[in-house]
Amino acid sequence: MTSTTTTTDLPGWAHTYSGKVRDLYVPDSSEAGQALTAEHGDVVLVVASDRVSAYDHVLSPGIPDKGVVLTQLSLWWFEQLADLVPNHVVSTDVPAEVAGRAMVCRRLAMFPVECVARGYLTGSGLAEYRVSGSVTGIDLPAGLVDGSRLPEAIFTPATKAELGDHDENVPFAAVVETVGAEAAETLRALTLAVYARAEAIARERGVILADTKLEFGTDPVTGEVTLGDEVLTPDSSRFWPADGWQPGRAQPSFDKQFVRDWLTSAASGWDRESDTTPPELPADVVARTRERYLDAYERLTGSSLAL
Repeated sequence: MTSTTTTTDLPGWAHTYSGKVRDLYVPDSSEAGQALTAEHGDVVLVVASDRVSAYDHVLSPGIPDKGVVLTQLSLWWFEQLADLVPNHVVSTDVPAEVAGRAMVCRRLAMFPVECVARGYLTGSGLAEYRVSGSVTGIDLPAGLVDGSRLPEAIFTPATKAELGDHDENVPFAAVVETVGAEAAETLRALTLAVYARAEAIARERGVILADTKLEFGTDPVTGEVTLGDEVLTPDSSRFWPADGWQPGRAQPSFDKQFVRDWLTSAASGWDRESDTTPPELPADVVARTRERYLDAYERLTGSSLAL
């Protein structure tokens, strides 16, 4: 098992940014960096670390091999969606230090919108529904509960938050105001098309795709709206085992559920409402979380990762 949780020196690349999970690099001024630019144009190296976050905190330790799962699952999904929408990946020829967990991607002009599709009601959508009977202004039938399947998938966009802040659900009109009517319609149509394709593929494999968050940008070379970031991983989507689905309660899921459950339990001794740093994750929570990520990859793709 490998665990890349900090940035590292990579030949030809200069570190430029770190988020909660990902580290970004751009070609440097060396001969190797200039060769990268000559071959691929304006690109960025996206490295998925093993860092894990919950409740706006990056936790310690990370989840071994999580970054490999996120990258390889994204690459698999990009292939499944290639006829629906182009994506930003230009190469998987990456430095050996980050092999398996990195991809060379076209730098896009990103839309400042989190594109969310929901086929089931849970999370922030459920909280909003309980107050208003709607989600981002879309009226829903009465009587829905946690985990209810919606009559049809809905587009429930959100604003992109700064690091440490929460994304905020917004109505479609706010997207129109932000990016214009034509782009907003395109983002909605693509988001729902991707969700429909992915939901059907997952369902064939005994997995429910409850909702997912996508990010799009404009390719500076082709001018096309292009799928960026990661796609359809346990970090950006809610995947539930179909044989365990039971509306009216929280569903078991293929993600960092064990991490969240432990943090909010008496065993952690941590108060979510406080300003204190969460404690270190126990070894069994780390191991069980790793198993869930690997299980998600194997169920969806039908193959095992060589780790």
